[in-house]
Amino acid sequence: MFQSMSRKGTCLDNSPMENFFSILKQEVYYGKIYQSQNELIEAIENYIYYYNHHRIKEKLNWKSPVEFRQFNQKTA
Repeated sequence: MFQSMSRKGTCLDNSPMENFFSILKQEVYYGKIYQSQNELIEAIENYIYYYNHHRIKEKLNWKSPVEFRQFNQKTA
């Protein structure tokens, strides 16, 4: 896995995505051995679903991103 870059050598342009990518690597990739590329892809897809639907964040009032978005749509 490689760090993404927008402008040449500037990873700070997309800091929210870089933060997510860092968390993904820590929780899914490092220290694990995958038997195939498909197994790794499935693990990443499962983690993205978990991250969006179940992983709560303090910045979102202890809600998951999906819960926070749904709550804000109801109040708008």
